[in-house]
Amino acid sequence: MAQGSGGGFGRRSLLQGTAAGSAALALPVLSCAAPSQARGGRPSADWGVQVGDVTTSSGLVWVRSNRPARMVVQTAATESFRNARTWRGPVIGAGTDFTGVTSLHGLPPGEQVHYRVLLADPDDPRRTGEPVSGTFRTAPAHRREDVRFHWSGDLAGQGWGINPDRGGYRIYEEMRRRNPDFFLCSGDNIYADNPITEKVTLPDGRIWRNVTTEEKAKVAETLAEFRGAFRYNLLDDNLRRFNAQVPTITQWDDHEVHNNWYPGQLLDDARYTEKDADVLSARSLRAFGEYFPIRTLRPDRGGRVYRVVHHGPLLDVFVLDMRSYRNANSPGRQTDDPQGILGAEQLRWLKRELSRSHAVWKVIASDMPLGLVVPDGKTDFEAVAQGDPGAPLGRELQLAELLRHIKHDRITGTVWLTTDVHYTSAQHYAPERAAFKDFEPFWEFVSGPLNAGGFQALKLDGTFGPTQPFIKAPDRANTSPAETPQNFGEIDIDGGSGELTVRLRQEGGEVLFSKVLQPGRVGQ
Repeated sequence: MAQGSGGGFGRRSLLQGTAAGSAALALPVLSCAAPSQARGGRPSADWGVQVGDVTTSSGLVWVRSNRPARMVVQTAATESFRNARTWRGPVIGAGTDFTGVTSLHGLPPGEQVHYRVLLADPDDPRRTGEPVSGTFRTAPAHRREDVRFHWSGDLAGQGWGINPDRGGYRIYEEMRRRNPDFFLCSGDNIYADNPITEKVTLPDGRIWRNVTTEEKAKVAETLAEFRGAFRYNLLDDNLRRFNAQVPTITQWDDHEVHNNWYPGQLLDDARYTEKDADVLSARSLRAFGEYFPIRTLRPDRGGRVYRVVHHGPLLDVFVLDMRSYRNANSPGRQTDDPQGILGAEQLRWLKRELSRSHAVWKVIASDMPLGLVVPDGKTDFEAVAQGDPGAPLGRELQLAELLRHIKHDRITGTVWLTTDVHYTSAQHYAPERAAFKDFEPFWEFVSGPLNAGGFQALKLDGTFGPTQPFIKAPDRANTSPAETPQNFGEIDIDGGSGELTVRLRQEGGEVLFSKVLQPGRVGQ
C-alpha cells in the first residue's frame, strides 16, 4: 500500500523497521511542570514529535522543548540520514509554551520521509539535545497509488484518562500498526471541562486508575490550564509513538472549551470563575494552535481551523469548523438562518472549494453529525438536526443549501465523516425518503470515541431521508473504556479502481461494518 516509487518503502517494511526501533521511540516518564527557563544543560524534546497537514510536497513538523531553544529539522530518504537536508526553524520559548513548528516544502511526492528534530541552545548552536526522530509519507502524485487513513475523536473524556493498568491509550497502538497515511482527528482532542481524578469506581466495583496532573485536576480556564490539558495526552507512550509515525489532520469541537459552547455564551456552570465562552475559547484556540501543526492556524498569528488538505489526485479532505461561527443553540425552528452552524463565510468557502476540487474523493470532515438529533438541554439542539422531520429549518437550511450546490454543480465523490456522539454508526441519506428532495444521495459515517465514555444512540431526523444500516452503541450513559470497546474508522482508496472502502473498526481489531463506494458519482 502507498509504496514510494523510489524506495519501495511500504507498510510491511515500515512496521518491521518501527518494531525494531521501538526502544528509540520510548520516552522517559515526564513531568507536567512548566519547563524551566534556566540556561544550564541542553534542551530536550521529551514530548515527542508530530507532523501535520501533509500534502504531496509539504508538511509541518512540531516539537516541544523543555527550555528556550532553536528548532532544527533534518530530513532524508533513509534512516541513516545520508545526504540530509537541514531546515532552520524558529527559536521557541515561553510565548508558545516552548512549542514550535517548522514548515517543510519541496518534498518528493509519494515517498517515505525520515526526519529528526534537534533543539539547540539559542546562544550556542553547538549545544544540542538528543535528536528525536520520526517518519511520514508524503501524499502520492499519481492516482495509481493507494491511500489509507483513519479517523476518530473524543480523548480523555468524562474523566476517563490515561489508565496505566490498561496500557494507556492503546487504541493508538492499534492504529499505528495498521500504518495509515494519516489520521483525521474529528474533534474533542481534550476535555477541558472534564477534570481527571486519580481513580473512579466502576459499576462492577473495579477501580479505574488515571495518570493525573495539576492542570487536569480542574476545569481549564487560564491559558496555562488549557496548555496543560493539551499536554496531558502527550504523557501517553502510545500517542507519542503514533505521532512519530502517523501525520495528523486535526479539527476541534466543543470540549476543547466547554460542553456545547457557542460564541457569545455566558456559562451557567458553578465550576467556572470565567463565564465568558469567548474568553475561554480564545485561550483554548491559542493552546490548540500551539499543540497541533495546522497550516491555517499558527500560534504567532491569527488564523482559522477550517481548511482543505490536498492528499494527491485521489483525495481532498475538507476540514470544517462547526463551533467558531455558529449561532446560539436554540429549538432550531427559524425559517431564515444565514449564520447557521458554519457561518456565511465558511459556507461560501466550502461551496467554492468543493467546486474547484479535482480529487476523485472529497471527504468532508464534520465535527458534528448531520441527521442525528443532538440535544442541548430540554428545548435546544446542539448539531444540525432538531427532530422535526419536515422541511429544513434553522441550521438545516445551510445543509440544504450545500447539498443543493453539490447536486447542481455535479460534484462527485462526497463522503461525510464525523465523531462527537461516542458510538459508531453509518447513515445513508436519499431524497426519495426525505422532506427536502433537491440533493443526491450520500453517506455519513460515525466513529469514536478514542478514550472517553460511551453513550446511547440518538434519534434520526427525517428531513434529509436518512436510514441507518449499522449502529453500535451502549445501552446506558458514560460507559467506561473498560466496559465498552473504543472505535476508529478506516478508509482505503484503491489506486487502480478508485473504489473507496469504509470500515468501522472496534478496539481489538474487529471490523463492525464495511461499505464499498464507487468513484465518479454525484450520489451513492
